[in-house]
Amino acid sequence: MKKIILTLSFLLFVNSNVYAAGSDGGSSAKKTDYDKAVLLINSAKKYEKKGKLEKAKKVYSKAQKLLIKSNEKKPRKADTLNYLGFTTRKLGDFENGEKYYLQGLAVDPKHKGINEYLGELYVATNRHNLAVERLGVLEGCNCEEYDQLKAVIAGEKSKY
Repeated sequence: MKKIILTLSFLLFVNSNVYAAGSDGGSSAKKTDYDKAVLLINSAKKYEKKGKLEKAKKVYSKAQKLLIKSNEKKPRKADTLNYLGFTTRKLGDFENGEKYYLQGLAVDPKHKGINEYLGELYVATNRHNLAVERLGVLEGCNCEEYDQLKAVIAGEKSKY
């Protein structure tokens, strides 16, 4: 009987440690500033869709602060620069948003997200020809970024 209890205790101990080590297994998995920012961005997008623009702005601002920290720790990451451009643009600072996007394109010229979002920024700032250039980069990717930017350029859907 003692052997069975020890075996069960050991299995429970091993099982709980394996579960805790998994990325989705619990709170023990440490999220990076970038990961936290992405979650906040997704939350802010939902607020925007519901028309809660002030709440969305507050959440974008929190995400932006985390992304700045992430960029300081690990500079020249295209994904981080993409979301830095995105949050900055969403907060109304098109000039600095564009700078982040261009830094990201210097790292990865074919980055789908950056090309889409930079194209949207160009539409928002009345630079249609530059938006069409970004669309040209995405052409043939068979991706939603191409379709979304094409719709924004056509005026079907505004999401800047």
